[in-house]
Amino acid sequence: MRLFGRDGGESGPRSRRSAEIAKFWEWWSQARPELDGLVVAGENDELAERIEAAVAAVHPSLVWEIAPGRSAEQALVVTAAGDPELRSLAHRWALAAPPPDERWEYHPARQANQAAAELSIDVGGYEFDFDKLMLGLHVPRGKPRVDVTAYHPIFTLLEEETRLSATLLALDWLLGEDDVARWIGEIQPAAFQPIDAVAAVHLPSVVADVAAEFAEEQWALMEGQTADGAKLVATVRYPLRPVDYPIFDRHVAIGLGYRHRDADGLPDGASVPALRDFEERLAAGLKPESAVLVAYIGSDGQRVIHIYADPEGDAERHAEELASSWREGDVEVEAEDDPAWAEVSPFLA
Repeated sequence: MRLFGRDGGESGPRSRRSAEIAKFWEWWSQARPELDGLVVAGENDELAERIEAAVAAVHPSLVWEIAPGRSAEQALVVTAAGDPELRSLAHRWALAAPPPDERWEYHPARQANQAAAELSIDVGGYEFDFDKLMLGLHVPRGKPRVDVTAYHPIFTLLEEETRLSATLLALDWLLGEDDVARWIGEIQPAAFQPIDAVAAVHLPSVVADVAAEFAEEQWALMEGQTADGAKLVATVRYPLRPVDYPIFDRHVAIGLGYRHRDADGLPDGASVPALRDFEERLAAGLKPESAVLVAYIGSDGQRVIHIYADPEGDAERHAEELASSWREGDVEVEAEDDPAWAEVSPFLA
């Protein structure tokens, strides 16, 4: 992997997206009386047509649906549908939403449905009853994931792609879309019921047990080599997942050259406390609501610190100001928009 990302950013596109979000909510405010009338009248096709056009104006790849609300009668969900490039956009759309009322609430991802076991939907012309969905569950040792093999009696009648779509929808309704991204690993629809399968309603309790093992902040120490064969050591937040920080889509990398190194090119002598002091001051100046330190990578006389931040916050400025105080060697701060966290993709769990 590269130790540094591309310089620069995408403030222009981001500003345009912010403007489109503002336009959506302006349209929503003006159209609410008519939209509410369509809901009462059961004019679902016209309602869908109106909302579809407005959501597409924010981004054509966003997916929307109307679902039962938690406290309101219904929820408008506008989601990235698993596209990491769009997750921050969907969450910013929701952050700009008006307060929920008796009729509407707003979400940037599908929410868990407490009555999921009672649902039945049409899938490929067949009844997909959730209470007949069986899951084989496997938790890899020490991993923050649950692998799922899904079976339903109608799966023998469906194409593989349709089975997978039905399984993904069921998982979203059982856990909520964000928890699927956090905790579900491999997903395999099956034409035969796994020997150890359990009713799908047990999935949330299994996931809760796995999540409890990672409730406290953890870091993983990893070793490897660069493309040139130099030793590389990485200390990485674990598990590392963009879904936990959906609006932290600005990547800031700080590269610090250090004077004292051992035979492997890693810090030694006076450079060790100098780096530790820098990192402590950096962490102290980052606000948890607007930035997170995700990884420290060292190799061949250079330490690179990776931060993901809300571009509206001051993390980038703080990094630049602190970098100016570094006296051990060369220093560089680079920043770019990276909603998918591609710059640290080898470390995503």
